[in-house]
Amino acid sequence: MDYMESYEYWSNDLYFDAATRNELASIKDRREIMERFYKNLEFGTGGLRGIIGAGTNRMNIYTVARATQGLCNYILASVASSAREGGADHMPPLCIVVAYDSRRLSKEFAERVALVAAGNGIRAYVFPEIAPTPVLSFAIRRLGCISGVVITASHNPPEYNGYKAYWSDGGQVPYPRDEEIIRCVDAITSYDEIKIADRAHAEADGLFLTTPREVTDDYINIIKEYAVDADVINKYGGSLTIVYTPLNGTGNVPVRRVLSEFGFDGVRVVPEQEGPDPNFTTVGYPNPEDPKAFVLAKKLAAQIDADIIIATDPDADRVGVVAKDKTGGYAHLSGNMTGALLTHYILSHKKANGTLPDNAAVVSTIVSTKITREIAEKFGAAYFDVLTGFKYIGEKIKEFEESGSHSYAFGFEESFGYLPGPYARDKDGVATTMLVCELAAYYKRRGMTLFDGLDEIFNEYGYYKESTKTITHEGVEGAERIKAIMDSLRENEILTIGGAPVTETRDYKTGIEKNTATGAEKKITLPVSDVLYYATGDGSWFCVRPSGTEPKIKMYFGVRAESAGDADKKLESFMREASALLGK
Repeated sequence: MDYMESYEYWSNDLYFDAATRNELASIKDRREIMERFYKNLEFGTGGLRGIIGAGTNRMNIYTVARATQGLCNYILASVASSAREGGADHMPPLCIVVAYDSRRLSKEFAERVALVAAGNGIRAYVFPEIAPTPVLSFAIRRLGCISGVVITASHNPPEYNGYKAYWSDGGQVPYPRDEEIIRCVDAITSYDEIKIADRAHAEADGLFLTTPREVTDDYINIIKEYAVDADVINKYGGSLTIVYTPLNGTGNVPVRRVLSEFGFDGVRVVPEQEGPDPNFTTVGYPNPEDPKAFVLAKKLAAQIDADIIIATDPDADRVGVVAKDKTGGYAHLSGNMTGALLTHYILSHKKANGTLPDNAAVVSTIVSTKITREIAEKFGAAYFDVLTGFKYIGEKIKEFEESGSHSYAFGFEESFGYLPGPYARDKDGVATTMLVCELAAYYKRRGMTLFDGLDEIFNEYGYYKESTKTITHEGVEGAERIKAIMDSLRENEILTIGGAPVTETRDYKTGIEKNTATGAEKKITLPVSDVLYYATGDGSWFCVRPSGTEPKIKMYFGVRAESAGDADKKLESFMREASALLGK
């Protein structure tokens, strides 16, 4: 049916509740109707994300139920197939675990996920209160679940919510399983196909359960094992003054607990952003990558002369760090800066104390800083690049464990996501906050700030500087514009940028890497993805990709120079010329 037929169906059929039908009846703008119904909210490779509201292209209990039915259909078919191949005559008991953040309707969406799972005979554990995404990842492994779902829109504005699906290893669903689940979701053409259990009956049948609280206790105890140097924390952690803000999300309780248990006594939480607030009233856009998210935290830091400011996003998987600079003011560390500092600290200290395995490995993404590779090589660790998205780091950890080839030491992506160990398979803002505080205590002991620490690293390896640029194209026309940009870049070869020749191009959609000087081509071994990458002869690079969860096209840039000033100038020129290729 077309969008108007779909609108009329939702507006009049008693399958949909009165609140939904009333919301739709109030819409007078035909364009608004089209935006809500011109397509189904896409179940992408990570799940769902969209604006909350009535309609097929919105986040609501019906689109959440449809996605979950597709996931359940895949689980049941997959396990039945495995059972048959193994010679079993019945399927083993199945369970999933469901977590949710502080956003509007998150708890209701989580309950709907659990009831659809129960309606399909799959036991569902539901967290009794808001919980961080990394705890969900850990819980899947801890409880032996086949899958998991977290209801969150991460750092998006308050009008959004989302749905992230995970598999039994604790990582977001990988390729090709993700595409198979997408096909199962897309195959659901009628809401009558969705099986929803009554909660009381599901609880009585043992299919709707509360996640045991000891799961969170076990998680806290596990991440404490990834402190690098307990002596640093014991001797100097108490002298550190920390301002922390959970940005009204899920991090408040677990972050404060782990810091307290480690003896970081000087923690002050931004009071206006301490408790859950689905409207994110004091910040609007709760993204620790955005300096505006730190306004209140910086104010508090100045009042108490804090050494460091840390923010976690609403589902506590991302971490933003602000530290004192050379002037005594507060400056922001990029995700790449924090990643470089943590990589160097973890590898150097473990190498010094003899706990770095001979087969240690660091994993990062193709759009993250290139200094990490040099740091890893210096300390004898292997380095691996993966595609953007932390699930690819999770897949690499699984590969290491299954093959025994490497021991995971650390992984991060430039978008403020870090994971210090294989206990989970998604980025962990709680554990990272602990490590950043340890790092700050280490440098404070030496009379240094984190920026002084960065200077030490840059003086040794060269000055690496990175930046990003995001272009938003909303709605139907926006999606077409993004596709047109990517098509144009593929059709028109780029020869020079910033005065330097382009020496290498990689098209991760076609899977071809090309040496532009010789014309020689080779196959890219990473999964297929709509990503273009360009490297120049002077060590600069840029990458372009559409966002997988938002109506945006993202550009990433990196340069290397012998001084900070030269790196800044080089990056500015490079960004200007590269952006012009996109008409921006």
